[in-house]
Amino acid sequence: MEKDSGVELPSSEAPEFELPMKTAARQAAPRNPRRSLAYTVLGRLMRGVLVAMWRALVAVVAGVLNLTMVGGLVLAAFVAVTQADLPTPEMLKEMHLQEPLRVYAADGGLMAEYGIERRRPVPFNAIPPLMVKAFLATEDARFFEHQGVDLKSIARAAMSFARTGERTQGGSTITMQVARNFFLSREKTFQRKFAELLLSIRIERSFTKEEILELYLNKIFFGHRAYGVSAAAALYYGKQLDELNLAEMAMLAGLPKAPSVNNPISNPQRARERRNYILRRMRDLDYITHTEFQAAAERVDQARLHRKGVDLEAGYAAEMVRRHLVTRFGEAAYQQGYRVTTTIEPRLQRAAQDAVRKALRAYDRRHGYHGAEAKYEVADADDEQLDLLLEAVTRLPDLTAGIVVGASAKAAQVYVGGGKRITLRLGQVKWARPFRNENWRGRAPRRVTDAVAVGDLIRLRRNRQGTWGLSQAPSVSGALVALSPLDGAIQAVVGGYYFNDSEFNRAVDARRQPGSSFKPFVYAAALNQGYTPASLVRDEPIVVRYGRRRAWRPRNADHKILGRIRMRVALTQSRNLASVHLLKRVGVEEARNYIRRFGFTLEELPRGLSLALGTAEVSPLQMAGAYALFANGGFQVKPYFISRIENGDGEVVFAADPPRACLDCWARYRGSSAKTAALGRADGPPNSPLAERVLAPGLVYEMTSMMQDVIKRGTGRKALRLKRKDLAGKTGTTNEVRDSWFCGFQKDVVTVAWMGYDRFRPLGKRETGGQAGLGMWVDFMRKALKGKPQAILKPPRGMVKVRVSKASGRRVSSGGVGEWVRAEYAHALQGPKPVAYTGGGKASGKAGQKTRGKKGRRASSAKAKQRAPRVIDDLF
Repeated sequence: MEKDSGVELPSSEAPEFELPMKTAARQAAPRNPRRSLAYTVLGRLMRGVLVAMWRALVAVVAGVLNLTMVGGLVLAAFVAVTQADLPTPEMLKEMHLQEPLRVYAADGGLMAEYGIERRRPVPFNAIPPLMVKAFLATEDARFFEHQGVDLKSIARAAMSFARTGERTQGGSTITMQVARNFFLSREKTFQRKFAELLLSIRIERSFTKEEILELYLNKIFFGHRAYGVSAAAALYYGKQLDELNLAEMAMLAGLPKAPSVNNPISNPQRARERRNYILRRMRDLDYITHTEFQAAAERVDQARLHRKGVDLEAGYAAEMVRRHLVTRFGEAAYQQGYRVTTTIEPRLQRAAQDAVRKALRAYDRRHGYHGAEAKYEVADADDEQLDLLLEAVTRLPDLTAGIVVGASAKAAQVYVGGGKRITLRLGQVKWARPFRNENWRGRAPRRVTDAVAVGDLIRLRRNRQGTWGLSQAPSVSGALVALSPLDGAIQAVVGGYYFNDSEFNRAVDARRQPGSSFKPFVYAAALNQGYTPASLVRDEPIVVRYGRRRAWRPRNADHKILGRIRMRVALTQSRNLASVHLLKRVGVEEARNYIRRFGFTLEELPRGLSLALGTAEVSPLQMAGAYALFANGGFQVKPYFISRIENGDGEVVFAADPPRACLDCWARYRGSSAKTAALGRADGPPNSPLAERVLAPGLVYEMTSMMQDVIKRGTGRKALRLKRKDLAGKTGTTNEVRDSWFCGFQKDVVTVAWMGYDRFRPLGKRETGGQAGLGMWVDFMRKALKGKPQAILKPPRGMVKVRVSKASGRRVSSGGVGEWVRAEYAHALQGPKPVAYTGGGKASGKAGQKTRGKKGRRASSAKAKQRAPRVIDDLF
């Protein structure tokens, strides 16, 4: 190593830089060996430090680069995974707004609406431009400038948060809100927010700005179940969008940020402040002039809830539709905007509801007052406290709830809400004899306090003259269904007094014994075997034994026997013994198989002779569908209640095309022609399915004629009040009068009315089918047939008129009564198994008489104790 003015370093350890040059004076000075060594050591130390620093810097830079690369890879992977979970552009194009299920009557009137979201979607061009600007001013003023994510707004919101520590500004754009509302949850996580950003960009690439605004303005929530600007305008102002003024537009634009806090109904002051803020924003953005701003800001807001009620109250029918749609479409039925048009005729539906409610109130009034629904302590209660008590009471149509706040012998004060009081005097409560049981009432009130007391929760009803009187919520139940015999379209259905009080649809879902209203099907089975209305049947005692020591002894309602009588008389007077004997001759299995033609299943039909007395368990709707075959001439139609279903896009997804009966093949109105179709297919409208004719025309005519006699001279005489000759039907009453029925028809409508207790309690000995059920039926048919001409039913081809003896049913040359029968049976009127006529006017000396005398009474009493189980008890 050569010596010089400095210490020479090995070439391998040469520094990558040079130390500063020493001055010439110092270089010329003689060197001190110790000082040279110090310099050498110091140089090496400095070099080591600098090398270490350099290597550290290189490592840091490499680490940062590596971290950036790793972060980039992680971010890329995260983006890839998140994007994979996001909807595709095709899915975005198929976005649908949630719309409720709407149910309509046959005339297009709204019956019901189901769904959480009340929405009325409108296209973008139907939204006023000024309303769009109101929303842009408060939600996203740079909407038309950004591509889904507004970095300036995000930065401004971040700076505001850093400065104040509070979220005073938001960075979300309208596009981001659309992404969140349609596809994402509202959880506050980084992954959800990142997905929102990515999805917003994808939405901007898939939709135009106008399309995004249309989705947004139809989707957002405005409070009170209103979604979308159109629904909000209708709810708060009762207006269409183009009818709103500037102040109202700004008020609505302020709702989505906080629908409950900024609500003009619940917080009008806060809502007004929010409205004026939006108006200032619109002015600052030059959307409106200063003059327009001042005028709008000073306007008094007129917001109130404009809840559009239904056009037709038909809760039971609407519920049938809801259940059907949920079964078919699942929960999507509430969200996809399905519009269902039913077969319900509003005029008939209202008539049916009125008839059922009137009949149930009348029944309860006939059987006495059940007392107060509840009792309250009201001595120190003010009107506000009384109002709270009344708010919890179930509302019932035509029956106003009230609380007795004062009572004396001559009058009572009843509070009915809203500060209103009604005075009841003795004449208005005198009907209210206390209910003891279904056949017994207590003494009529002599004082007002005999009927009501202070604290009683009671019901009031106003009569046609406007006078209030004491009433009560019916304890009995009822149902009515009416349908068209032409195709089975259900035109009216009522399953109880009020759907909101009891949702159980007794017209469709109840299974009750129809009693004697089932007899026509048994008689039709007999006619099918060759019997005629003139055939004799035995109205005589019969004992049906089952088991070793058990026997069923059916009896007539009046406990009389008429001996041997014609089938027409037996059905007209609803003779139980005659019907059981007739079924025995026909054969139970043969009858069951034939009755299937009326729409019943074998499983529903008992295998014993009790079938003749209506011990099958059926619904009023089933009975209406079965009677339709008598009304239309024997064509098999099935009841239905939905005529059309449309989806949210207005596309028809279902259209009913039911088999139809022949329109001109049966009864007609004067001036129209009629023809008779044979068994098989009927003539009908072009391209319409044709109903099959399963009953012979002559047989149906004979049955209709006999059921017309039920009304003219039998158990259905109450229907004569309608003063019509084109009505036919049959009463039905079950054992101990647990069920009261009337099933009847006219050319254009089949109606079944039923009354009974849900718990099978007896109605009372006078509440037979000819009283309770028929009363309801008559009230309905009076309105249903108003203005309709009388229909004419002429005997079909293949029938002849013969004269028969009233007593024997045999043909006579003179006298007797006329009887139309099928020509093939004109010379064998008594059928395949004729009953011998014993002569003597009545069939026996005791016919038509009750058992008399002490011994007779004992025998009758002994027989009465030998009662069979309810399911096969005597019915009529």
